[in-house]
Amino acid sequence: MSLRSQLALSILVASGAAHADALVTPEIKGVVKGGTPIQILKEDFKGTEGPIALQDGTLIFTENQADRLAHIKADGSTATYLENPNGANGLAFNKNGELIAVLTKNATIGVIHPADKVRTLADSYNGKPFNRPNDLVIDKKGGVYFTDPGANPQAGQTPPTPAFYYLAPSGKVLLLGNDVERPNGIQLSRDEKTLYVANTRGEHVLAYDIAADGSVSNKRNFAKLEGFKQNDQGVWSSGADGLAIDAAGNLYVASSAGVQVFDEKGAALGVIPLPKSPQNLAFAGKDRKTLYVVGRGTAYRVETVAQGYKGRVK
Repeated sequence: MSLRSQLALSILVASGAAHADALVTPEIKGVVKGGTPIQILKEDFKGTEGPIALQDGTLIFTENQADRLAHIKADGSTATYLENPNGANGLAFNKNGELIAVLTKNATIGVIHPADKVRTLADSYNGKPFNRPNDLVIDKKGGVYFTDPGANPQAGQTPPTPAFYYLAPSGKVLLLGNDVERPNGIQLSRDEKTLYVANTRGEHVLAYDIAADGSVSNKRNFAKLEGFKQNDQGVWSSGADGLAIDAAGNLYVASSAGVQVFDEKGAALGVIPLPKSPQNLAFAGKDRKTLYVVGRGTAYRVETVAQGYKGRVK
């Protein structure tokens, strides 16, 4: 977290204003006005991942520990959207309106809604099952980019090899990379010529050039993250998780520092600090000017100057 962000949060705490309805944002030009309220919608969700907007502007996300999808309505109230989605984590809609998810119970990519369309799209690469897929994004062709960091191994177990893939519209699975310590959130640029991958164990969001067949090249450090430090187990981590973009092409990263925002060239624009480290985020609302952030059992909502990108559902 930047010194400015830490100062903003510490002033709130010192003044007794860090109560749920008194949290406010710093000024981030073109993104959010300074002093904008950060609304805490609910704090006792059973897991918080995979937020995505519905056509009416409301939001759904996965309560992965409870194996259900939650629905945040326009008035901020919540309800269950779908029960037993087979361990869904990351979510996206395809062009047919089918809800696609990475599924952790059987380590697959599949359609989970509507009920009469439920099916598996991919479950392996070269005959080897996936480990534990985490997040995904769908391109305009209908191809699915997804990460597979694997679950944290138990003592004595061999760690899985983290990787990220492209499920082509033909059904073929391409291995894009297996040299990232922990690939987590994944996102496309507006023109779909660049793939972004959040590396939880690294200090940077990574970027790759995308070829016509969905394969990638030219791996590079795109944006340097704040909050990169050793945890109690001695593991270095930035906490980089979910990714989102806005209509200007800015990249939003859920990390241990808060919501970090970068422009299209990777320059840091600012950080929205939160009481708990966020896990994922998405723009919603009828005009896509509401940023929803979820993490550690809590869901937040912030009205923004920026507008979420409308060229894709996610």
